[in-house]
Amino acid sequence: MPLRSLIFAWTGLLLASASAAESAQQPSPRPWTSRSISADQRAHLLVAAMTLDEKIALLHTKIGTPFQGHPKPDGALNSAGYGPGIARLGIPPLEETDAGLGLANPVSQPFDATALPCGLAIGASFDPALARSGGAMIAAEAKIHGFNVMLAGGANLIRDPRNGRNFEYVSEDPLLTGVVAGAMIAGVQSQGLISTVKHFAVNAQETGRVVLSSDIGEAAAREADLLAFEIAIERGAPFSVMTGYNRINSEFAAQNAFLINRVLKQDWHFKGWVMSDWGGTHSTEASALAGLDQESGDDLDPGPYFAGPLKAAVEAGRVPQARIDDMVFRILRAEIQAGIFDHPPSPGGTFDAAADAEVAEKIERQGIVLLKNDRAMLPLDPTLKRVLVIGEHADFGVLSGGGSSQVVPLGALRMEGDPPGRFFGKPKLYDPSSPLEAVKRELPDATVSFVDGHDIPAATRAARDADVVLIFAEQWMNESRDAPSLALPKNQEPLIAAVAAANPKTVVILETGGPVTMPWLSAVPAVLEAWYPGSRGGEAIAAILFGHADPSGRLPLTFPRGENQLPRSVIRDADSTTANPGEALKGAMFGIDYNIEGADVGYKWFARTHQPPLFPFGFGLSYTHFTTSAARVRRDRGRVTVQFRVTNTGSRDGIDTPQVYVESTKNLFTRRLAGWSRVSLEPGKSRTVSVSIDPRLLARFDVKRHGWHITRGIYVFSVRPDATGAGPETGIRLGDRNLPP
Repeated sequence: MPLRSLIFAWTGLLLASASAAESAQQPSPRPWTSRSISADQRAHLLVAAMTLDEKIALLHTKIGTPFQGHPKPDGALNSAGYGPGIARLGIPPLEETDAGLGLANPVSQPFDATALPCGLAIGASFDPALARSGGAMIAAEAKIHGFNVMLAGGANLIRDPRNGRNFEYVSEDPLLTGVVAGAMIAGVQSQGLISTVKHFAVNAQETGRVVLSSDIGEAAAREADLLAFEIAIERGAPFSVMTGYNRINSEFAAQNAFLINRVLKQDWHFKGWVMSDWGGTHSTEASALAGLDQESGDDLDPGPYFAGPLKAAVEAGRVPQARIDDMVFRILRAEIQAGIFDHPPSPGGTFDAAADAEVAEKIERQGIVLLKNDRAMLPLDPTLKRVLVIGEHADFGVLSGGGSSQVVPLGALRMEGDPPGRFFGKPKLYDPSSPLEAVKRELPDATVSFVDGHDIPAATRAARDADVVLIFAEQWMNESRDAPSLALPKNQEPLIAAVAAANPKTVVILETGGPVTMPWLSAVPAVLEAWYPGSRGGEAIAAILFGHADPSGRLPLTFPRGENQLPRSVIRDADSTTANPGEALKGAMFGIDYNIEGADVGYKWFARTHQPPLFPFGFGLSYTHFTTSAARVRRDRGRVTVQFRVTNTGSRDGIDTPQVYVESTKNLFTRRLAGWSRVSLEPGKSRTVSVSIDPRLLARFDVKRHGWHITRGIYVFSVRPDATGAGPETGIRLGDRNLPP
């Protein structure tokens, strides 16, 4: 190479090296995009780069679909909520979907989505791993459709069995609710999405939901409703919490400083952001200072409280700038931690519908509860020749609950509600999974007939000629309204009684959103509780009926004999109040006294009042038989563990769910569920099981000490098949001990 060319080459090399060194020394124009620093650092850098207007824009969202004259926001995906991003800073929009049981969708524009069985079915499985798989499945479908926030993770404790939204929730017990809801949340967030646990807190009925006050003492709330959320948040680590519509001790949840600032953010150290329910914000300054970080669905509010009014409050010094920065920081950190900042989902791609349906079917199989099985009526004989199926639309599919959580699978059957929801008014819907066709596939050589049951004499005549009658009875529950009673609606009770009188081999399959009374129970040999079974419900029910799977579900809530056994036997007339968020401040305020039962919710109330229920919490039969023995308790590093042995003494494979309950010899609290284990065993096989006990379940919440306190004394642990059944006992003496709040 000529000397001149060599000099030019060396000069170019030196210039390039100098340029690279200079670039390395200059800060990145977007340092918050660096994944080499923590999510906290990235979020702080983002907040520092934002204008006040940009910050305010992140603190309120709109309904993401056309609604009551409001057009769909530009960029929204026809969903529950939409918050525009900030392109200048690379902040993606929030695309939020209702999601507790799958990708919920407007009826006018359904998505291809799989419907999980309802929350009660998931709770009845007592299986957090199964719940996690369901959460992961629905999140993967949501991600394919472009959503990055799932409003999933219902952790409300079931206090009234008539609550219209009970089917969305898990149970009446704080431990079971927290463990299962936490697993669902973890499953959702395993797919790189944000999950939102809701509705915080003591949100236990739909009648007057936007005007009622849930009145309860702090200790009782901490040991029941709040404990359910606390465990769910610990186990699932959701990035967001949604407040309820209701007031708690006269203060709206979205501006309740004790609930948000004290309990959630201070005591539980929650790092995510707190959003309101849609139309559940009622102020600007009070809400912001109480800890609310984002106003959701501001279309339903009289005006966007967290838009112009919030900016004016900041500029006037009524809301500190530091509070605004904290609100924004919490949202941005969550987006970064979840992965949606770096990898925002966008619509596109496909999912394996058959595989997802198998997830739903597996959950339903393990959530179905066998309530009665006299004379081994079930499983059904595969050589049956004449079977009659009765039930509204059992020839087409299985019932689902109504409201914002409702998934609308392609091909679903839409019917007018009975009555329609007072606010949502969404249709009564059947998922396309026909129990009739599933039974026919099990009995290819039999005559399987169907009648809808509207004509009771005709159904009775048909029943006389059948070898077996399968009655599918239903109770439709819907967001925004509560059930007026626990009785099966319309003429189903006289239908069951008449058919059972005509044919003693009558099996009742219940598709309900909670407990129902059963005046006909003694007349039928077998009853299955199938809840709202989801996308493969017909197949799952048939699998249990014909013994392809052992019924392993256990009741996640008590079935009362009647309303007179409840803490509040009469529910307020729904027409005397409002469920519409837009009318919250216009409606007549009233209170619900939850101090009547306090922390003794569900089975604890029945134990305290010495009332025998129709079916107890935790109850469920199997096609085989189990025994528990050799219970003993030990203390290891401050943790109490109960150990026992489970044996399958029957002739088939099966799954048992022995439950550990704890009581204090000083009667410090009513018997509590302290743990459980699901044990799958072959005939004649045994297994030794250890259950670790959460110390809070041995404690009372001491308001004066502001924390949990275990009182010195003897604590008795019993291993039971349900909340009232007998089982081996063991005890341990514990000393005084304080736990953190």
